[in-house]
Amino acid sequence: MANYKGYIGTYTKGDSKGIYTFTLNTDEARIEDIKVAAELGNPTYLAISKDNGYLYSVVKEGDTGGIAAYSIGEAGDLTAINSQVSAGAPPCYVSVDSKNRMVFGANYHQGLVQSHLINQEDGSVLPYASIREHEGSGPDPRQEKPHTHYSELTPDEKYLAVCELGIDAVITYAVEEDGTLTQVNLLPVKAGSGPRHLVFHPNRDMAYVMTEFSSEVIVLNYNPENGHFTEVQYISTLPEDFKENNQGSAIHISANGRYVYAGNRGHNSIAVFSVDPGSGELTFVEHTSTEGDWPRDFEIDPSGKFVVAVNQESGNAVLYSRDEVSGRLTLITSDITVPYGVCVKFLNY
Repeated sequence: MANYKGYIGTYTKGDSKGIYTFTLNTDEARIEDIKVAAELGNPTYLAISKDNGYLYSVVKEGDTGGIAAYSIGEAGDLTAINSQVSAGAPPCYVSVDSKNRMVFGANYHQGLVQSHLINQEDGSVLPYASIREHEGSGPDPRQEKPHTHYSELTPDEKYLAVCELGIDAVITYAVEEDGTLTQVNLLPVKAGSGPRHLVFHPNRDMAYVMTEFSSEVIVLNYNPENGHFTEVQYISTLPEDFKENNQGSAIHISANGRYVYAGNRGHNSIAVFSVDPGSGELTFVEHTSTEGDWPRDFEIDPSGKFVVAVNQESGNAVLYSRDEVSGRLTLITSDITVPYGVCVKFLNY
């Protein structure tokens, strides 16, 4: 029997207490043992170290915000280590490098990207190593200023890729050993599109960006020599006849790079795309309902055979089986209670 431990980050309002943990039982195709793993304010995004020793979370503490560090026990339990917070809103995204040396944050409200070194003795987060504030705006009323939404290392970990929703740009920073961030490229994308999240192809120099405002996936070529991106394709995540409010959310890719999945908040669906083995461009496959309201995030499990999604506003998690050949999703259950879920992560297996 294969059991996979996972974590869900939430907004701590209503009944939500913080970070939740669960177990995916793949033999029985069900989610079990959902419980609170750590009580903290608004742990809206999570990152797990490659060795499964540490979990890093966004945290809000009163009028301050930042990043909190936890150790992960053998049973998946979380023990608080420390937090680094400062005045103002917390980041909306957090990521960690493969050697657990640095943690990165993207701050939507403050329009900046940040880096922290990690104490190698205990996994604690050290004070800021580098902060880079962005400038500019976009045509959408929600783009009145920069709104940084994503920051994660490129596959070779030479650069930090950043999605700047507020100014319609994908920005690349070189990362020094001391955590210093130096901008090396800024790719302007379609005005008013609102680039939100990015995922790299697992075995070719390409990336896929989910836009929040235009509900599209942008296919990009990536040059690992200089950290530059170039546009290849735009493809909608919505049916042509859907005219109601929608905001793009998460984007993920299968481990073999054959399928890309993109979340729609409003249409309340996951759009499935096949990846052309030659060009890397996308072809639409299907929409799958998320059986709830406002799907903020989802994740493919380590076996590649299941997907877990969380609906923020309806307070439910959803389990699908995933056909590894066709990429299609089939609903298993949607009655799993998780209040205000916004992020799903599995341990690394």
